[in-house]
Amino acid sequence: MYPAIVPGTKIVKIVVFKRAEKFFTKTLLARAQHESTASTFALQSRVSICAMRTQVFACILLMAAFCSAQPASNLYPIQEGFVDSRGALIYYEVVGHGQPLVIVHGGPGASHDYFLPYLLPLVRTNKLVFIDERGGGKSSKCVDPKDYTVANMVEDIEAVRQALGLGRISLLGHSFGGVLVQAYAFKYQTNLSHLILGSTFSSTREINEALARMKAEMDPKDRDRINALEAAGLFGKGEIWEHGRYSEEYAKLAWGKGYFPFIYVNQPDPDYDPVAGNTTNAWDVYREMWGSDGEFVIDGNLKEVEYVDRLSGIKVPTLIIVGDHDESDPRMSKEMHEKITGSQLVILPRSGHMTFIDQPEMFLRAIGDFVAH
Repeated sequence: MYPAIVPGTKIVKIVVFKRAEKFFTKTLLARAQHESTASTFALQSRVSICAMRTQVFACILLMAAFCSAQPASNLYPIQEGFVDSRGALIYYEVVGHGQPLVIVHGGPGASHDYFLPYLLPLVRTNKLVFIDERGGGKSSKCVDPKDYTVANMVEDIEAVRQALGLGRISLLGHSFGGVLVQAYAFKYQTNLSHLILGSTFSSTREINEALARMKAEMDPKDRDRINALEAAGLFGKGEIWEHGRYSEEYAKLAWGKGYFPFIYVNQPDPDYDPVAGNTTNAWDVYREMWGSDGEFVIDGNLKEVEYVDRLSGIKVPTLIIVGDHDESDPRMSKEMHEKITGSQLVILPRSGHMTFIDQPEMFLRAIGDFVAH
């Protein structure tokens, strides 16, 4: 096979030198026909030397061009694009050197953006492949919201793996993304070298119990107000452009006072805005999968997620990582660890749901060490 040509490389065309060589050879030999035998021999020697020099010069130029095409070891260019999967165009972004580590975000209805820049140090040892799930981020929307399913999103991951020719992959899923990668492992385990379950759950019944406990710990006045807003219906309120999302009051109460203590502990994001999710979330995906009855109960199509009894079928090396104050109660991670033979469990101290922000060094070291073996 010919070596790949890096875009922007100046390609030396040897054919030019070959033509020049033939031209000079013909000219000199024509002159030689009118000379003596001795002179002819001398001219032919000169022709050979000329041809040799031309070839050497061409080789030097070719080698110089090839060397200049090699990327610097400290350069990490980004490759991006879309993969057509079951009627949806799935956005992907690839960066880094090494074995592929595919990263699946939470939500549902979010994008890979919240991982950045926190996971970037992993590009030094791994080819990171971020995707945006169907309907979220830069991926295309589905005409029918019923196409937003765990099963379809599993096939989207597999479509990206095949299209990019990744072979066996390490697969990391965070939060809701952890549900997707568990489902992927149940179907496509032979395509995995490592599985990483980050701050996730294997049972909707169990995560609903954890969410209820979070709600119970809120200030009684805030909790009563949340209950009143939920009872009145959370959508179709306010101005017409606000009908498809939470009210600002509910977003602040739920994602602010309710969730915040379980999202950050050690290093709270100073830019965190509980209302921001109102305009960055893909609500069609969220309502179909999570549901429409608020932040403290999942009653969309994710109700079907009851994987605990299937976890023992996962045989690939598995890392389970969670914060000690995680929204995804660490008790669920301990249960996963008990069910998956040979799995590793890492509980990060003073950490909420955003483990890679609260404890970045511990998180990156745990991931890096795990996928390296």
